[in-house]
Amino acid sequence: MARGERRRRAAPAEGARAVEREARVGSGRRDGRGGRARGAAGGAALAVVVLALALALSGRWVLAWYRAQRAVTLHSAPPALSSDSSSPAVAPDLFWGTYRPHVYFGMKTRSPKPLLTGLMWAQQGATPGTPKLRHTCEQGDGVGPYGWEFHDGLSFGRQHIQDGALRLTTEFVKRPGGQHGGDWSWRVTVEPQALGTSALPLVSLFFYVVTDGQEVLLPEVGAKGQLKFISGHTSELGDFRFTLLPPTNPGDTAPKYGSYNVFWSSNPGLPLLTEMVKSRLNSWFQHQPPGDSPERYLGLPRSLKWEDRGPNGQRQGQGQFLIQQVTLKIPFSMDLVFESSSAQAGGNQALGQLAGSLLTQALESHAEAFQERFEKTFHLKEKGLSPEEQTLGQVALSSLLGGIGYFYGQGLVLPDMGVEGSEQKVDPALFPPLPLFSGVPSRSFFPRGFLWDEGFHQLVVHRWDPHLTREVLGHWLGLLNADGWIGREQILGDEARARVPSEFLVQRAAHANPPTLLLPVAHMLKGGDPADLNFLRRAFPRLHAWFSWLHQSQAGPVPLSYRWRGRDPALPTLLNPKTLPSGLDDYPRASHPSATERHLDLRCWVALGARVLSQLAEKLGETEAAAELGPLAASLEAEESLDELHWAPDLGVFADFGNHTKAVQLKPRPPQGLVRVVGRPQPRLQYVDALGYITLFPFLLRLLDPNSPHLGPLLDVLVDSRHLWSPFGLRSLAASSPFYGQRNSEHDPPYWRGAVWLNINYLALGALHHYGHLEGPHQTQAAKLHSELRANVIGNVWRQYQATGFLWEQYSDQDGHGMGCRPFHGWTTLVLLIMSEDY
Repeated sequence: MARGERRRRAAPAEGARAVEREARVGSGRRDGRGGRARGAAGGAALAVVVLALALALSGRWVLAWYRAQRAVTLHSAPPALSSDSSSPAVAPDLFWGTYRPHVYFGMKTRSPKPLLTGLMWAQQGATPGTPKLRHTCEQGDGVGPYGWEFHDGLSFGRQHIQDGALRLTTEFVKRPGGQHGGDWSWRVTVEPQALGTSALPLVSLFFYVVTDGQEVLLPEVGAKGQLKFISGHTSELGDFRFTLLPPTNPGDTAPKYGSYNVFWSSNPGLPLLTEMVKSRLNSWFQHQPPGDSPERYLGLPRSLKWEDRGPNGQRQGQGQFLIQQVTLKIPFSMDLVFESSSAQAGGNQALGQLAGSLLTQALESHAEAFQERFEKTFHLKEKGLSPEEQTLGQVALSSLLGGIGYFYGQGLVLPDMGVEGSEQKVDPALFPPLPLFSGVPSRSFFPRGFLWDEGFHQLVVHRWDPHLTREVLGHWLGLLNADGWIGREQILGDEARARVPSEFLVQRAAHANPPTLLLPVAHMLKGGDPADLNFLRRAFPRLHAWFSWLHQSQAGPVPLSYRWRGRDPALPTLLNPKTLPSGLDDYPRASHPSATERHLDLRCWVALGARVLSQLAEKLGETEAAAELGPLAASLEAEESLDELHWAPDLGVFADFGNHTKAVQLKPRPPQGLVRVVGRPQPRLQYVDALGYITLFPFLLRLLDPNSPHLGPLLDVLVDSRHLWSPFGLRSLAASSPFYGQRNSEHDPPYWRGAVWLNINYLALGALHHYGHLEGPHQTQAAKLHSELRANVIGNVWRQYQATGFLWEQYSDQDGHGMGCRPFHGWTTLVLLIMSEDY
């Protein structure tokens, strides 16, 4: 039982005993009437005390219930997007897409109960036993490099995947028409990785379709298990047909011999698709083209026997799972065509089936259009970047767009009970079911939405397709709860939940995250596109509510100070308790967490938010909000206030403030392992000596006047190789810091303790570019540092991409090599804007 619960249960008994003692004293008096009066008074007092306690307890219960309800109640402001904004009637061009970024290749509709398609493959006979079945992107499966060469975010993409001796190319093209999102076609090409390979392997492709509701799939099977086509119907798609065309040699039209297997069952649940297919690969078959010797392969049972089907072919249970296996020798290509009946009736039938030479022409036409549009948008060739660097930029953009997913489900939320630490006394509750259209940081490791990542993603996306950014921002703002909170990590749907350990599923309604969505909002405001301004007008009440929640809920111990709620407790196993809500995880803060802390980065984020929303309110004519936000922005940007709360004279930089000592170490203490030892001096209230990214935040978010006396010292820290400068970009923590490169626990290696991160380097380059174009004593130095840092960052990202084929989560400040998860096509794609000098 919790300590607070014991106290609550003990309180009424203590009160009753006090009243009882008073009654006994009164009853011993000689005046019987007085004794009786005392007894009556004691009874009245007891009643009053009990009533007061009951009211207090019920009041606390009501307050707890009220807070818990608000945590999982949607905000009342009008939505930024209409409720049917994802439907084929409103957005037919976006209805179908590669919105399953966690699989190597797949498409689905933007729908709560979507029709899903996907690809698996296996190299037969490469290893003894069951072949390795490839389906979902995994860090340690040996596949790679992989990623999109082209992806326009809308109607076309080309991806390359290296799997040992195999090279797969997956392509798609969408063709508009009708009332249900139009038609689309896939092409999958499998070739040997190395030219001149003598022993060509046998490969199986598995094309599948999954339904998740009342939809109907009716396969038409030809000879030897080959599906002629799959017809179907859903309320959103109307009538449709899938056709898997016979394989051919790449670039050829003559059919190539393939062996076919088919499998049909009820949908076992999306996270279980891979295991179901693995478990069914238990029968040996022969692949024998005419004139060739036979080869054995593991295949699915050649049967459409399905006991769950009703008498009319309707599915019973949770949807259908229909899969066609095609096995043949590489090299080969295969086309899969999806045709909507309404699109065919509307004129697409006259255009011919989008397959074969027509598909080849469409793919090449889209690729050429992509490259022309890319140069027109980002001007890399015009700026003198090499063809290889231009290719890197195209891959960065394409992989970010190809990583956009559509998710639907309910998140788990732990309510904010108003007192830190009290959240453990209540159970998490389910948030209402909602959609999220969002980029993901990493297809292999983080295939879900992250709030502070998404603001950086949309800085890139908005330059390419403002409509996509409006869709994404509208979905994120749709997650706002009644208090104005948005969860920092969105784990929506079975597939997303399957990739997250259970202890990380719950989001805490007291915890914030950097409001980076305001970065693309600021860009939209500056651009003045009427469509953007119309969207921002609709979104303003929600943006304002979100910012107001951040400003109020994370208020610090003194006016105009702010403190991240949700720091880890000071456990004996942690060198420095982490601050996950800040996004900077293990960056060193005050060694002993307390309510006295003042966090510099959070104050700067709030200052940026006040500035952006104040400008937006004025632009939109929101006079009441402008009158509120303008003075707050002025106060937060006043350098005197920033100095008073965060300038550390002894350190010569801005800093956090809190209960801190540098005399902490992790030391071995058997059998516990590494344990934190606190030496002397003991912690005291002081500025936190942790030179690094946080130090730079007033500069990063351009809050300093170009004539500020503090700008020079910050540039000196930035350029000093003993502190932040490295040949590969700015390191996250100074090499001179005692926390530099240090583990945070026995099992927790350093994360934001020296590595180079692209999102902060992008902010730094933007700030250097900004101050390099403003008159002031540091203009020349800022411009010079911008040129040098830009060259370092671009050069290293390009070298690592050339060496590994991946963009990485972070980069070593020692030798530049990629670290963390890969591919990381989230904010590392900001390298494109750095190349474009677009800040």
